[in-house]
Amino acid sequence: MENLITFSITVFTGFFAIMNPISNVPIFLSMTEGADKETKQRVNKKAVLIAFIIVSIFVILGKFIFELFGITIPAFKITGGILIFYVGFEMLQSKKSNIKHLQKTNFDENIAVSPLAIPILAGPGTIVTAMNFVSDSNYVHILIVILAFGLMCLLTYYIFKFSAVIESKIGNNVISVIGKIMGLIIAIIGTSMIIEGLKLTFNL
Repeated sequence: MENLITFSITVFTGFFAIMNPISNVPIFLSMTEGADKETKQRVNKKAVLIAFIIVSIFVILGKFIFELFGITIPAFKITGGILIFYVGFEMLQSKKSNIKHLQKTNFDENIAVSPLAIPILAGPGTIVTAMNFVSDSNYVHILIVILAFGLMCLLTYYIFKFSAVIESKIGNNVISVIGKIMGLIIAIIGTSMIIEGLKLTFNL
């Protein structure tokens, strides 16, 4: 039971760091600029729901995807670790990850699908993190990962819902600091994945 609690906390922390909802507040506000309150909430709900469905599919079908493409767990952990470390490193350098690159566009409700749901919320980093947690786990762990991500999506929804208030209260400087802390955590998670992959490869 204690191991499951530890696993649950680790999973939620990993999702919180990689999704980084607080640092995404300015992105959400800029992309929904000019929209009324109801439209913003529709976009918010749609983006979060789509992100949840996408990641859940990868979590549930993760082992099948591995078998289909002949992907080994060590190779996945090493490659995924490098990718996640790269995202975290860019956040520490105060850069927008190329994986999450945005281009300014006129407001359109379709932004809920792209780029909000994909790749901001359910980007490669999030998918890799989710699949890593279940790459060699049982159905209980799979359920925990889905529930943890669902909780993360719910938290993201409310953070986006009150995004204007959050930005006005804590300011962009604090949001930037939080982003750097999350970047450090992401980089550490990526390094851990690489170490795990190397241990499995060389039977250490």
